[in-house]
Amino acid sequence: MIKDIWWLASHILRTTFRKRNNLMLYVGLPLAGILLTMLMYGNVGDSGLRVGVVNQDGNEIIAADTVQFLEGLDQIRLTEVTETELREQLASGKLDSGLVLGNGYSQSVLEGEPNHIGIQSVKGAQVTVYMKAMLYNYTGNLAAFSRAAQGDETKYAQLYAGYQNPSMKLTVQSADSSAEKKQAMTYQTIGFLILFMMMSAVNLSELILKSREDRTFFRVISSPINARNFVIANIIVNLVVMAVQIILTLFFLEEVFRIDTGIPFGRMALLLMLFSFVSISLSLVIVAFSKNSGVSGALQNIIVTPTCLLAGCFFPSEIMPAAVRQISEFMPQHWVLKSIETLQQGEGLARIWFNLSVLAAFALVFFLLAAYKIGRNNDTRNFI
Repeated sequence: MIKDIWWLASHILRTTFRKRNNLMLYVGLPLAGILLTMLMYGNVGDSGLRVGVVNQDGNEIIAADTVQFLEGLDQIRLTEVTETELREQLASGKLDSGLVLGNGYSQSVLEGEPNHIGIQSVKGAQVTVYMKAMLYNYTGNLAAFSRAAQGDETKYAQLYAGYQNPSMKLTVQSADSSAEKKQAMTYQTIGFLILFMMMSAVNLSELILKSREDRTFFRVISSPINARNFVIANIIVNLVVMAVQIILTLFFLEEVFRIDTGIPFGRMALLLMLFSFVSISLSLVIVAFSKNSGVSGALQNIIVTPTCLLAGCFFPSEIMPAAVRQISEFMPQHWVLKSIETLQQGEGLARIWFNLSVLAAFALVFFLLAAYKIGRNNDTRNFI
């Protein structure tokens, strides 16, 4: 049995990668994802963070001074826009981040509890960490003045004026923000890798359908090799291809492009290999419910790309509505990306045990569903 499975797996690998197009498809695309990410993030941090601000608090002095404060930061290029323009320019890439000062922002600061502040980003929270730190420090100081004044408007005005025009001048030198940029690039690169892993899994599992269509499958199972061995061999091929994709992507990311992921190589590889089982099991479900390769391709387009989009593989889910963010929690890709964010904060695997359990549960459910459907699918006449 083992000998038969090994022969089938090696045969599938040879026939698949005999064509150079397949080699470029399965190996070249993940590396292209790194290049695309570098193009997306190439200008971030060099020319400053492009931020669009929406001031919904009218002509309130505190809101206007907050905008003026951000304009004075060296790392930020501020543009005042409407809420509609903010969403459009974030989606088109003209802005890196957006700040919304909602109605009631100034009053909340006066009450000592800053609120009505919204920050959006298409490139992850890591990119906006500098702006968040400076903004929250600024509003925190204003809120402290309000608490110190205890409702005395004259005293608050004196404290506020002294803060806006300090007698002591400081020279500020910004720290290197390349670490946050590299973390964001890692997040985006892994997002593309997840997409390509899922597409590769479906394409390789689709070989089962194609072998039925050209009647190769029936010639194989007419020998001592049974259908179960054929499916197991396909799973092994999937694992080999995905292991190569993961190792090459991480190697090029860290050694060639010198992008520090902030996560040890082994932990990242282990996390992605666990997701590879999810990809393979889902691909088997797609194949099991497909009558032919055409249906399989259609299901791939319906399932893989939209779920990657909702999970935040292409851009962070923070810019999506709350309802969409809740839906993303039902996507296995979401749990991989969430685990990466946790590991980048220096946490160990013990802190993401729940995420790993969710991924394992996804893989188990998909495998059981595929096994059940394949076991009951005896309609071979479609391929004869």
